[in-house]
Amino acid sequence: MQEKNLKWIYLIVLSLVWGSSFILIKKSLIGFTPIQLGAIRTLLAAIFLLLIGFSSIKTIKKQEWKWVTISAFVGNFIPAFLFAFAETEIDSAIASVLNSTTPLVTLILGTLIFSLGFHKNQLIGVIVGLMGCLALIWEGAAVNPNQNYWYVSLVLVASVCYAINVNIIKRYMQNISPMAIANGNFIMLIIPSLVILVFSGFFKTAVLTDPKVHTSLGYIFILAILGTGIAKVLFNKLVQISTPVFATSVTYIIPIVAMTWGMLDGEIFTLYQGLASGIIILGVYLANRKK
Repeated sequence: MQEKNLKWIYLIVLSLVWGSSFILIKKSLIGFTPIQLGAIRTLLAAIFLLLIGFSSIKTIKKQEWKWVTISAFVGNFIPAFLFAFAETEIDSAIASVLNSTTPLVTLILGTLIFSLGFHKNQLIGVIVGLMGCLALIWEGAAVNPNQNYWYVSLVLVASVCYAINVNIIKRYMQNISPMAIANGNFIMLIIPSLVILVFSGFFKTAVLTDPKVHTSLGYIFILAILGTGIAKVLFNKLVQISTPVFATSVTYIIPIVAMTWGMLDGEIFTLYQGLASGIIILGVYLANRKK
């Protein structure tokens, strides 16, 4: 299949998987703290990836490990904890919407720091998409006045981390296979995640007796395997066969999926939010059509 068609398949699959991740985070927080959730999610994803692709690590050259390590922390480790903390105060759907600022940040960082070019359509598309995101945020704040919107900053910081990561992959890791990048990332995160988990009080949690913990572990397992492990491999490949802005456009579609899950879980979804979602889809189209 041609890459121009394959990249759209990756985009849709990632949108469905990551769009579902926000409700999984919300459900996982029922039995665990944000610190525990971030650490367990990272460890489970690391174990899964090493089981299916450990041999790929040997293809990473010595001089490439610096970028693999930076990518591990900014693209995986830090955002995992930021989103967990953010969803203790804001709805899962709103968190996904705020994450849609990633393409704009990617475009700016790619131009100013990584010397990656962009064309007019990409800039217009990102701006239109961002306008839709702002409309969704505004409406979300209006219908959820009791939520602490200071936690919005955590999601915005995570978006900056994702933007840095996607530019690093595009600029410095084009010659590393997607599987090798994912395995290299998570092998670097095993020790810090384990240390955090030990000091988080996880091993004092009544894992064997508390039904809430059992259920939350199930959600974290799905989140780690699909939302982190498999999705990271697909995303790394998407970055390599497309542009950083196209790859991060997945964050435009994610809110549609996340809001659907949120609505099913009792979160408020208004007609105005639906219209704003349409503006986001328009932004994806404008950013990715031919010059």
